[in-house]
Amino acid sequence: MGKMSLYFFSAAFLSLAASFLLYLWYLLKRGEGVGRYATLVNRLGAAFLTMSLLFRSIVAGRGPFSNQYEFTVAFAWGIVIAYIYIERSFQFRSLGVFVLPVVLGLLGYASTVPSTVEPLVPALQNNLLLTVHVSVAVIAYGTFAVAFAAAIMYLCQSRRSVNWMPPQDKLEEVSYRSVVIGFPMMVLVLVLGALWANTAWGRYWGWDPKETATLVTALLYVGYLHAYNLRGWRGTRSALLLILGFVATVFTFFGNLFLGGLHSYSGF
Repeated sequence: MGKMSLYFFSAAFLSLAASFLLYLWYLLKRGEGVGRYATLVNRLGAAFLTMSLLFRSIVAGRGPFSNQYEFTVAFAWGIVIAYIYIERSFQFRSLGVFVLPVVLGLLGYASTVPSTVEPLVPALQNNLLLTVHVSVAVIAYGTFAVAFAAAIMYLCQSRRSVNWMPPQDKLEEVSYRSVVIGFPMMVLVLVLGALWANTAWGRYWGWDPKETATLVTALLYVGYLHAYNLRGWRGTRSALLLILGFVATVFTFFGNLFLGGLHSYSGF
């Protein structure tokens, strides 16, 4: 079962890399047939990644969210699933060229960290809270990554008109829709994290580096949602807030590796 998880991981990585190249070809050649193949291969990669996490869960006897390898793969999975939803809703295949490099970067990183299944440390031995807490984080992070990609495209469009990119107003709509989905999940991350902290450490909040980074990230997206409803802050300013928000998201994910704190167990 463990080997099957790694086989599906490799298949997912190769499929998503091929999907990225097909999306790129679609942009350069504007071939609808190639675009459909890109979407199909992307969904195949999502299926392989799902199977990798499923087999990992079977082997571990819990949700695949307890260490850096598992959470990184889950983060990548969340981005792919969020992108599939947005592509289906808006029919913007060009967005895949900006989303998939983030996914491939995460999977490449995951391939460099230990993938062995280890027993849960005492602080993580609450399967329900572990699974729900990290699952909502994966959804939030995934949608924020899609919003980030749309913001990058928006800024590219603002400098000059690029005919293969969606119009700026549509890119703004993609970003907003993504954050509207992800922000409530981020709030749940904070609430469930506080409940978990009380169970594991006897306090709801302790200004641990990971806790603080999560709070700052949530506040940045509060700022974005507020700015989106202010005419003078729409457009470039909102796009920059989304980029800053995703930088904070990535820092929240990786920051504990060098800041330490109570969340430094199991690599995350």
